[in-house]
Amino acid sequence: MRLVQFLTPESERRVAVAEPDGVYLRIVARAQSVYDMARQAIEADVGLAGLVENHLTDELIDYTIIRDERRLLPPVDHPDTARWLVTGTGLTHLGSASARDAMHTALESDEPKSDSMRIFEWGLKGGKPSPGETGVQPEWFYKGDGRCVVAPGHALPLPKFADDGGEEAEVVGVYVIDDAGTPCRLGFALGNEFSDHVMERQNYLYLAHSKLRACAYGPELLVGELPGNVQGQVRLWRGNEVIWESPFASGEDNMSHALSNLEFHHFKYPNFRRPGDLHCHFFGTATLSFSADVETRPGDEFEISAENFGASLRNPMTAAAETTVPQVKVL
Repeated sequence: MRLVQFLTPESERRVAVAEPDGVYLRIVARAQSVYDMARQAIEADVGLAGLVENHLTDELIDYTIIRDERRLLPPVDHPDTARWLVTGTGLTHLGSASARDAMHTALESDEPKSDSMRIFEWGLKGGKPSPGETGVQPEWFYKGDGRCVVAPGHALPLPKFADDGGEEAEVVGVYVIDDAGTPCRLGFALGNEFSDHVMERQNYLYLAHSKLRACAYGPELLVGELPGNVQGQVRLWRGNEVIWESPFASGEDNMSHALSNLEFHHFKYPNFRRPGDLHCHFFGTATLSFSADVETRPGDEFEISAENFGASLRNPMTAAAETTVPQVKVL
């Protein structure tokens, strides 16, 4: 089952299930929010898919029109953006260390291995622990709260202070924290983690700065388990021309960490188990146009697709409007 959220022409919210043909959406009765439905499922102690199926209608909507009119919403959102946390883990995929290592060539030449390669090797050795054991922790980063999330089809802003804006095609896990503080996974979506790789390349300690950018995920939420082998395609469009494209792979078969290990090392912190919060967690990638020396520019459009996730995620990049950064005021 794949869930979609969108706006009607009157700007009313709707929840729907993507039909297998990818042409139509089937409306879920009396549903305006996947987050609200997830909370209902938690309260009733039932699966989200089962709850949705019990509310399906016969009403079908043309999916193409909604996409063309840019009425899609993120497949899960939170009514309070401050309680919608966006985070991620890196160096989790087979091959990801070589891309990151190439970005860190400024490290001293007599250093046998970069920090990136070391943490990647730790993941290879201890990222998939046996049941009952604690695995090695991954690289972790914070992107922002819900204000940094851009809806499918809408523009990813490139800040004036940015050195670059590059795609990162990833799988995103989506979680709601129940009233007892237990993380409940709703499902997975395609994501564009969109980072500043030029800034990060200057010095790996700039990683935290490079991640504080917009992002996008969706347009569909895959409810249930993530396939072990996710095969996708990422493309960079400039006008009507694809200037770069590459396959990408995700899922545990292509990762150095188990999803359960990545989830453990995120939710082990009590601050991330506050009841009612929504968490969207990017699981990493091994494929970057930046690693192929592609220089993006405003007007380019990123497209990410994978067979299990339905419609592709497309977002153009635009130069953000100039804003004055306020000076600190002394009280």
